[in-house]
Amino acid sequence: MKKEQVILMLCTIVIAIPLVQSVSEGPKAVQNWFKELPLKKQKSTNLHFFFHDTIAGPGQTAYQVFDSNITSTSMSQFGLGFMFDNPLTVDPEASSMRIGRGQGLFGSASLEVPRFLMNLNFVFTEGTFNGSTLQVLGTNPILSQVREMSVVGGTGVFRLARGIATAQPYFRNDTSTILEFDLVVLHY
Repeated sequence: MKKEQVILMLCTIVIAIPLVQSVSEGPKAVQNWFKELPLKKQKSTNLHFFFHDTIAGPGQTAYQVFDSNITSTSMSQFGLGFMFDNPLTVDPEASSMRIGRGQGLFGSASLEVPRFLMNLNFVFTEGTFNGSTLQVLGTNPILSQVREMSVVGGTGVFRLARGIATAQPYFRNDTSTILEFDLVVLHY
């Protein structure tokens, strides 16, 4: 892929992320919400769900969108990147109730060990959090049994969110991974 195509794609992502299914109340409603913020009580929410990532075959949800000139010779596949739109479910079975989508970008960002940079948006489409999102950003040491990443923001119910997301593999084969996510989120 040409450098210009990668730059155009990344710029499109940055522009599109705020448009991801979020609550749209308009600027006046948001300004009023911020005026009332000192009166609001901070809440803590625990979330638990499963993230289904399929990189090949039927039901593919993640696609390679870039690589570097050293990806094929790097032990960590440095510079390899994927865009994904993965189902989130309440149980590990793909047929269980879907509560949303995990959408974003991950790429190999370490020259020495397999470690991904994750830009992940949890877009909730069912239940209590329907229309709300959480944004996760951080490093994902994919060989670790438990990975910890930062919750850096949110929309809707999760405005001004911050917290921790932990992920651990529930299932893995050559084409699919199911990650079990637990989040602790502070929000207003």
